[in-house]
Formats: sequence, C-alpha cells, structure tokens
Amino acid sequence: MVCRYEHFESDWYRRWFSRINPLRDPETQPAFHRKEWEWCVIAQALQERGMLCEGRSALGFGVGKEPLPSLLAAHGMHVHATDLASRNWRSRRWIRSDMHAEGVAALHVPHLIEPKEFKERISFGVADMRHLKQFRPASYDVVWSACSLEHLGSLAAGMEFVKQSARLLKPGGIGVHTTEYNVTSNDRTWTRGRDVIYRQKDIEALDRALRQDGFCLARPDLDPGDHAFDREYDYPPFYSHGRQHIKIRLGQFVATSMLLIVQA
Repeated sequence: MVCRYEHFESDWYRRWFSRINPLRDPETQPAFHRKEWEWCVIAQALQERGMLCEGRSALGFGVGKEPLPSLLAAHGMHVHATDLASRNWRSRRWIRSDMHAEGVAALHVPHLIEPKEFKERISFGVADMRHLKQFRPASYDVVWSACSLEHLGSLAAGMEFVKQSARLLKPGGIGVHTTEYNVTSNDRTWTRGRDVIYRQKDIEALDRALRQDGFCLARPDLDPGDHAFDREYDYPPFYSHGRQHIKIRLGQFVATSMLLIVQA
C-alpha cells in the first residue's frame, strides 16, 4: 500500500513504532516520517501473514543500519542480512551518510534483542541486489528490502530484483519491499539513474511479470490519502519548512513510500 497519514494514527503503527523506537530529534525532524513507516509496515505485513515466529528464515537486502534484522531475530527468526561490499563504488553514497553496514555488529539494536540471541540468530554477508545467483532458490520464508530497489539504476533493474528475489522464497513464503511511488504522475517519472520512482503502471506490470513465474503481488492499495499532511509535501532542504515527511518533492514529482508484498 501507499504511505498515508492515517496509518500513523493506527494501532498497528503505534505498536510497532513504540517497539522499534528509532532515534529521532523532535526539534529537527517531523513527527510523521515515511522511513519509520517502512519499518513498521514491513513488520506488520509479516505478522499478519504468520511469519514473525520461531524458526522462520529471512533474507534481507541493502539493510544498512535499519532495525529490522534485530526486530525479526527478536521474534525467533533466523536472519541473514546483506549489504553492498564497501569496495563497491555504489556503496560510497551510503557510507558517507552512515547508512551502510560493513558487518554484523552494525545490525545490533540492544533494546530489541539481547547479545546472545543476536549472535545465534543473525548472520551477515555482502550481496549485490542485481546479482542473486549466490542464493539457493526456495530457501527462505521471507525476503525483504526497505527503500533499496529504486537505487539499482533503472526501473527495470528494481523490478528484476523483485522477480529474482521471489524465486528465493519457499512455497508459501512472503517477499516484502518498500520503494518510491509517484503520487503525481502515471506517465512521466524518473526511469534511470541513482534514484527512480515507480508509477502505478509499473506496479501493475510487475504483478504480471511475477505471475509468469507463479508468484503475484498482494492487491495494492494505491490511495495516497487526502489529509492535509498527505497534500502538503516536504521539499528540499527537507525538515526545514514545518511540514511532515510523508510525501516529498523529488524534482518535478511528488512521491512517497510504497509497500509491495510478493506471495509465493
């Protein structure tokens, strides 16, 4: 579904937010932030589908320093988290912004999981999301990525990642991915470059492509919301205009985060 203000007032969001409790300075950042929504909505999607439980296996891509590996492991899951190799030129952007993970230690969130359980349940490796041949098909209950697939160079590259990662799921498994969604255009968008923005028609095309391999997307909810916070988008320099960070201006487009759920 598409991120919108009403989600931030829901019981499920408040429950996961209080659990994850990311560090956020209320003096400089808005109360409602789409990045925090991404973590919470992924957790909720997995819980609703019975995946957050003892013994399940999960594979994460482009994890950076997000709290999801620790959160999933805290529920008894066995997690293999991956990020780009630090020597890869595409890692430089995330290293500079302190969003890149170089090892398993970067993934530990102490208030979510004790060190002993963390060491037993989480492993780390390097992986390029454009090349997944190192992973065995049908091996994981869950695969996930949070706002990573739009950084693979093109719309097509991100869609190919979703298709390839679906093949890593066991029968009945779930893929959960967040990405950029174009709120203001179903025609023009950013199709290539270090950031791309998916349109409604791209999501529909992805579902058709997945169905050719026996997978599908859960039916998407594309309502962008009509609250003032859904209409008053943040714009660069972000966090300096007194607006919430739910919708944002990216060039000539307004975008927000979207959750995709792949069913195996």
